[in-house]
Amino acid sequence: MPTTTLPGKKLSTVELNWKEVFYTNCGMVSASNVDQELGWCKTDFAAIGVDYSYLLSRRENDWYPHYIHNLDNLIRFGGLYPPIHVQADIRRTRLLGATPTYEGGCMLVRAKDRIYKMSHLKGKRIGLSKSLNTLKADWWRITEHYGILNMLMLNDMTIDDVEIVEFPYADDWYTDPKMCGPVNSATEFYMGKVDHKRTLITRPLETALLEGKAAAIYTHSKTWQHLQEETGKIAAIEDLSRYPDWRLQANNEPAVITCSDVMAEQHPELVVTFLKAMIKVGRWANEHKHAAAVILDRQTYYRDVEDTYQNIKLVDMVPSLSPKNLAQIEIGKDFMLEHGYIQRDFDVHAWAAPEFLEQAAKELIEERWEKATAAKLPEATVVRLG
Repeated sequence: MPTTTLPGKKLSTVELNWKEVFYTNCGMVSASNVDQELGWCKTDFAAIGVDYSYLLSRRENDWYPHYIHNLDNLIRFGGLYPPIHVQADIRRTRLLGATPTYEGGCMLVRAKDRIYKMSHLKGKRIGLSKSLNTLKADWWRITEHYGILNMLMLNDMTIDDVEIVEFPYADDWYTDPKMCGPVNSATEFYMGKVDHKRTLITRPLETALLEGKAAAIYTHSKTWQHLQEETGKIAAIEDLSRYPDWRLQANNEPAVITCSDVMAEQHPELVVTFLKAMIKVGRWANEHKHAAAVILDRQTYYRDVEDTYQNIKLVDMVPSLSPKNLAQIEIGKDFMLEHGYIQRDFDVHAWAAPEFLEQAAKELIEERWEKATAAKLPEATVVRLG
């Protein structure tokens, strides 16, 4: 069992075996989160003699490959900031696809406080979380920071108009056996291990807000927001998702697909197999949004199935590397660099590897054409000439 020792922490992964591919997802809108219950990707990998399994299906794996990509045969589909951190400061990876939503973030206050708009926060405390775990990107803090600055700017305010108060937390559960495997899917983890719609693991500032230690905090629009508002104790006074400007929505998004440079260079067929399945599942989800919402509700942070449907019905579930997606990724990368969340700059367009998605689409077209034409041709006969 390989181990990686970083300052103060020993990390664990399985032995590298190219007859295995592991996947890991964030609790976000993605074709991979739909597929883990459809099983199409697993079927496609089985057809080429490869076992396709969830990262935590093996007890030897801890959570860190999800954040620092220290497992070569892993494909990740999840939040934007950790893979940017990896590409900038840890190791080389490939950017394979992206799925954006429109959920830039909200400013939350206690419902009992007489705060109804951003200007009411002048001179008041806004919370900013601070993970004490230095091995991984502090993705929640980056998300909060980006959203707070945007909401202040849109209301003709600056950081000097408020008091930013840090709230450190340990954020150290990633090797805890109680939080690791074996579990067979992200759904099994979210619903079985953490009760994902109620846990405060992904809401590090909510307690500080309710205790009055901060007058306001950031949260994602729609995801988390609706769960928090349903308590009757919390209200949103600003919402970036209401603005038409897509540049305001880079809150750890778009969700991106990444793999190691080793997989991309030595086993491109594994990357193409995964992406073919993502295209097929994405198309299915686009055509069956209510069914996709039932699946996604089991892993995401919307209030319920109907809330999930309302917030995915306009999302294109087929991942792409469109110019707009790449531009949004660059906004996130530039923010992280400007504010010291990464040390090294890199070219997002050089990071992107569209050739894998192009090959996957090409093979799907060829397979569909072969199937369609074969069904219409007569059975083979012996023909004698002369």
